[in-house]
Amino acid sequence: MIVHGGPGGSHDYFLPYPLPLARQNRLIFIEERGSGRSQKPEDSAGYTVEHTVEDVEAVRQGLVLGKITWLGHSCGSVLAQPYALKYQNNLSHLILCSTFASTAEMNQVLARVKAAPDEVREQIDREEKAGLYGHGKEYEKNRYTNDYMIAAWGGAYFPYLYQNHPDRNYDPTQTANLPWDLYREMWGSHGEFVIDGNLRSVEYVARLHTIHVPTLIIAGDHDECDPALSQEMHAKIADSQIVILPKRGHLTFVDQQGMFNDSVNTFVHLKKPKTPMATTKVD
Repeated sequence: MIVHGGPGGSHDYFLPYPLPLARQNRLIFIEERGSGRSQKPEDSAGYTVEHTVEDVEAVRQGLVLGKITWLGHSCGSVLAQPYALKYQNNLSHLILCSTFASTAEMNQVLARVKAAPDEVREQIDREEKAGLYGHGKEYEKNRYTNDYMIAAWGGAYFPYLYQNHPDRNYDPTQTANLPWDLYREMWGSHGEFVIDGNLRSVEYVARLHTIHVPTLIIAGDHDECDPALSQEMHAKIADSQIVILPKRGHLTFVDQQGMFNDSVNTFVHLKKPKTPMATTKVD
């Protein structure tokens, strides 16, 4: 079960990178409620971590899947943790990619990301001071301004998205093609560098030790979700392995498709490693 990030992304950004995994695995891509082609709730208050967890469980039951491997990326792995805490018996493996277990800790990371190049930070500060919503034409008023998208997603985030294979076609304003009601409910309405929406509830560090499903944690060494967050999760989850990919950003499966897929396949299909893989840094 492959669960996308966002909040408010869709399965499309995964493709075609994990498709080689289909040679040995059945892949099921989820589009979370309100995302992609999935139905939107009538009330945006329906966008919660808890509801999305139940949605995934309903899909598992509806497709009569038995035990699943959950592979989540970013926010998709944030959702994986409460699923594992509640439905541990329904998992065979857990794969947490470029994610965090504490919104408070992630907000500290985002503050550091925002502090990068002076001219970018100054533009971000100006846009946030002027107000991020309500500008432009009617259809533009409920989303970020283009200038803020370029500063935040282009200037500040981009170096943390890719390292090995930067996307030459990347356009930060195209990232705006997401469900803004969902995004603002889950992430918050005060910009890219503080999470203060419904994701505030994400504080799982103290409970991670109760997860006993075989777990693989993957991050890039230059990840938007600082790899220190992954190291902390690895330390808390007893039956876990961790792979930190060098010269990789948040989109590890794009930056190095082969390494990513090999790590996943080895983890899922190798029953008992000859030596426990505590921390692996793949060059």
